Amino acid sequence: MAADARIAAITARIVERSKPAREAYLGRLKAAASRGAHRGVLSCGNLAHGFAVCSPAEKEMLAADRAPNLGIITAYNDMLSAHQPYETYPALIREAAREAGGVAQVAGGVPAMCDGVTQGQPGMELSLFSRDVIAMAAGIGLSHNMFDAAVYLGVCDKIVPGLAIAALTFGHLPAVFIPAGPMTTGLPNDEKSRVRQLYAEGKAGRAELLEAESKSYHGPGTCTFYGTANSNQMLMEIMGFHMPGSSFINPGTPLRDALTREATKRALAITALGNEFTPAGEMIDERSIVNGVIGLHTTGGSTNHTLHLVAIARAAGIHLTWQDISDLSDVIPLLARVYPNGLADVNHFNSAGGVGFLIRELLKQGLLHDDVRTVFGHGLEAYTVEARLGENGGVIRMPVPEVSPDPKVVATIDAPFQKTGGLKMLKGNLGTGVIKISAVKAERHVIEAPAKVFHTQQALNDAFKAGELTGDFVAVVRFQGPKANGMPELHKLTTVLGILQDRGQRVALLTDGRMSGASGKVPAAIHVTPEAKDGGPIAKIREGDIIRLDAVNGTLDVLAKDDYEARTPITIDLSDNDYGMGRELFSIFRQMAGPADHGAGVLA
Repeated sequence: MAADARIAAITARIVERSKPAREAYLGRLKAAASRGAHRGVLSCGNLAHGFAVCSPAEKEMLAADRAPNLGIITAYNDMLSAHQPYETYPALIREAAREAGGVAQVAGGVPAMCDGVTQGQPGMELSLFSRDVIAMAAGIGLSHNMFDAAVYLGVCDKIVPGLAIAALTFGHLPAVFIPAGPMTTGLPNDEKSRVRQLYAEGKAGRAELLEAESKSYHGPGTCTFYGTANSNQMLMEIMGFHMPGSSFINPGTPLRDALTREATKRALAITALGNEFTPAGEMIDERSIVNGVIGLHTTGGSTNHTLHLVAIARAAGIHLTWQDISDLSDVIPLLARVYPNGLADVNHFNSAGGVGFLIRELLKQGLLHDDVRTVFGHGLEAYTVEARLGENGGVIRMPVPEVSPDPKVVATIDAPFQKTGGLKMLKGNLGTGVIKISAVKAERHVIEAPAKVFHTQQALNDAFKAGELTGDFVAVVRFQGPKANGMPELHKLTTVLGILQDRGQRVALLTDGRMSGASGKVPAAIHVTPEAKDGGPIAKIREGDIIRLDAVNGTLDVLAKDDYEARTPITIDLSDNDYGMGRELFSIFRQMAGPADHGAGVLA
């Protein structure tokens, strides 16, 4: 079915807006691809260094340009549960490459930090900028010009967006993303949150909290809630960077290894040396980006991707805006209920039909672009499947079930959980921001209350402990933008504000910082731009100002303040953000960071 007229119109305006940058980008890719096998431009000394540790047979193949060489970019480290499984992947990939008549080399490693470890800590102020560092580090690995294609090993929050930016920067090369999968189900996420709230209220001790957290985050794989990491995996599949059905298969299983072997062989098959050349920068176009946004809406995915998708698109010469994202939300129904938008975790989601089921349902009404290129071939219809292990140990694919095994987790297009997506844009005299409403009850989509102003999340938490957060209010937490302190996630506010809301108070958050992909039931206007450090309107708010957050009409305003526009934005001493835990190394990032609606990075 052709794309819905509304989706087609939004896509067409993105194409038109992007035309100058996209044409220039594609011109650069064609020039790079026209040079042929890239090892041919290397001198003998260059090439000797590049394959010094290869076997004699591999050296002969690479010297003669008879075989494709696959560059592995890995985010392996064994502190991140999601990335620990990648320890064994290079050997598996090299073996699969040899079986396919190719060569594979680890081109480079990239940093991979865990937001779960750094939440509320100084290190979190490096997190968003690590996305751009990851893109740069991957670029260094690929700059050796030894490779005909690349595979990317990464899962978590900033890692996949950084790798995607790198893949599109080196868009003349085919790129396949190979996931590692979620950890098996542990303590249910709602029970973990219950213990967190008890701890915040002083009704549970640290030992009880640590026990609950350890039972939830208990082994290899991604955290099982639907935050940024698992939103990444959905995005890579619906945008065509993953092999079909591969996103949510648990680590350490025969099927997981079979999918890795299959992805390796497919990456070698789509190089310029074969008949199915699929350079990443041509494969990912405006339709692919729109499909990614649609996937985000229909699953109630992470708010972080209102930053990351904009940055990824720009790497391909595509100008995606928050207005595009918001307008698509008005068209796309919510078809998944995964924690924090429901009680199910991602393993349950995958068993209930997963990404393939959602793609099938959306295609029924033209709510995705089917006419796209992917690493698997042409057309998104090929992704309406689930992957299984065949008798010979290879991958086979079966159509997703006609009816979800659990319709409380995955809905059909005829009976969605809600008619619109999970994210909306807010605009008003406070600037522009984003709100995730998929887990917020309808009666809380509009909050009008006096402001309580804070300049750190710790200050708000201290006020909570002191019993000062009474009545209805909008918590304004400012000077949390990219230029102020790197735009950390303010995840520690989730529990406190959730407790107050459960007590019957009408509360909301307004911030130029970020909230985790785990944010949920409390209305939160986030990523507000211009940020306070840039003198944005948020820096003019005073204690007691009446704030109206209206997710129904998409507005964000200070009400009835005659002097508001004339106020001078306040400034504060931010020198404490300059040093410690590596923050001094990132001063140039803070100085050069773009606004949130441009991706909040330094590369665009």
